[in-house]
Amino acid sequence: MNLLPPPGPRTLVAGIGNVFLGDDGFGVETARRLAERDLPGHIEVVDIGVRGVHLAYQLLDGYDTLVLVDATARGEAPGTLYVIEHDVGGGSPSPAAPALDGHRMTPDTVLALLGTLCAGTGGEPPRRVLVVGCEPASVDEGIGLSPPVSDAVPEAVRLIERLLRHGEPGESAPRATAGGIATRGETG
Repeated sequence: MNLLPPPGPRTLVAGIGNVFLGDDGFGVETARRLAERDLPGHIEVVDIGVRGVHLAYQLLDGYDTLVLVDATARGEAPGTLYVIEHDVGGGSPSPAAPALDGHRMTPDTVLALLGTLCAGTGGEPPRRVLVVGCEPASVDEGIGLSPPVSDAVPEAVRLIERLLRHGEPGESAPRATAGGIATRGETG
């Protein structure tokens, strides 16, 4: 039996965050809803939660694109969605070992750990890393998203689907339901 090659480069969409800290659960909820959608076979959606170390090891399996979905405080109105292109070619990994506090691993920390793991194993990091973020209203202890962040989840699902279909964030990206602007920038 011949197996056909995958229909496209492998993509991992990872929802990250702590569901016990209010709006920090945005990435987890968005990933849950996105996983219910009919996506091509080369796109994998996972709920990573606070297991950043697990994410770094999973990325060693080889993905062309990584989309991290997370609460992202950048000073705009709660519910504002962001698309941030992470600069993966921004130099060699830091010589200092990344902090391995599994409950506080930011996207930058996960990617630094991945760089260290790739250097040690000969693996390749994703060619492209996007962060789809949502401005939180509150990350205080408590379960459940605030109304503006909850309202932004379906919009984030549509935004991610559009990014996966077209491969590039752009001017036609959906706007956040809270009236915020989906923006482009760099991290790292």
